[in-house]
Amino acid sequence: MSSYMTAAEAAAALGISRPTLYAYVSRGMLSSVPAADDANGSGHRPQSRRYAAAEVRRLARRKADGKRAGKVAQKVLDWGVPVLESSITLIADGKLFYRGQDAIALARHASLEDIATLLWECTPRRVLEANAAPIAVAQWSAWLKLWSAHSPLERALVLLPSAAAQMPRIWAQGRDAQLETGTQLMRLLAAALVCAAPSSEPLHRQLAHAWGVRSRAQAELLRAALVLSADHELNASAFTVRCIASTGMHLFGAAAGGLAALGGPSHGGETTRVAALFDEAAHADALHRYLAQRLAADEFGATPKLPGFGHPLYPDGDPRARLLLDMLAQHASTRSPMDEVDALAHAVAETTGARPTLDYALAAIERVLALPRGAAFTLFAAARVTGWIAHALEQNADGRLIRPRARYVGKFGDER
Repeated sequence: MSSYMTAAEAAAALGISRPTLYAYVSRGMLSSVPAADDANGSGHRPQSRRYAAAEVRRLARRKADGKRAGKVAQKVLDWGVPVLESSITLIADGKLFYRGQDAIALARHASLEDIATLLWECTPRRVLEANAAPIAVAQWSAWLKLWSAHSPLERALVLLPSAAAQMPRIWAQGRDAQLETGTQLMRLLAAALVCAAPSSEPLHRQLAHAWGVRSRAQAELLRAALVLSADHELNASAFTVRCIASTGMHLFGAAAGGLAALGGPSHGGETTRVAALFDEAAHADALHRYLAQRLAADEFGATPKLPGFGHPLYPDGDPRARLLLDMLAQHASTRSPMDEVDALAHAVAETTGARPTLDYALAAIERVLALPRGAAFTLFAAARVTGWIAHALEQNADGRLIRPRARYVGKFGDER
């Protein structure tokens, strides 16, 4: 193979015209040498030039990489390729793993506090014996009184920053201080969501007490729901938390950003949309006709999608939803709307082939156990902060600022 290319060969390898090839040379992107048969010593400019083949091929590879990078950048933001490394959670082959352990198996016996010790890589004692949040009971009670009429999300978005201002070690970067702050963050967020005093009791029991759930089996269902909601890899809220943490912001600030992202109707806020779907379906004269009309007028346009159904990462069905719905069916009372929940899931499967997601299962738990409106979101948020803390700790250890580049597609100043 020749070590040099003619102008025609170089232009073809780069996929450009001859004039563009000459422009590359003039801009210093490529170099050229006179052809051997043209170097006649006459002082006249040679009629042909040669281009180093290795240099041409390197430039061709860089051009190809640039094109692929643009395509990857598009895919990254829409269920695409990984954008950073993490050892926290894996979703593969229809299964969910926390630090290499099957999350479905963990949900059968573990508490959220157990999952915190796993995700944060600390001892159970470090979580269970963390100091109480340094906020006066009277101060917290006054805050709750002011915001008791608001939604759990609104209340938490106000009280987390307020609590952060009272934390003396909020900016401490040592691991011990970070773990203590993380545990206090878990407790305060749960307390804000259910409008109660902070407690070191296992979180599923706190929620059961706040919601009047007296059945031990139903409290176990809340425990499993918390475990399965703890983390889900690099979703919108976890990525938000990592971006904020990468700037050096403390855990409370990062969690507040994650909470805002979680509240959106396309993320954790989808539980509210599922609750509305349950209400509409329950009042429909014919369930299949209702679904057909709903899908025909779907607000998302070309790709009909019902809230709570069809997860891109689980083409064969969300295993988290399967376990929770099975547990719910076992422990539902005879007068509960469990039959409506099952009927809707079956009708959607027959109509679209889509299966329930975690959002559907959480909203079903809220409905069947007659929990307060918004309890499904509270379950989601109270659990997911555990994963956010793990992501923030991992990002802090990495030490790099997350700062992707944009691919500009707008107009330039000289365009009219």
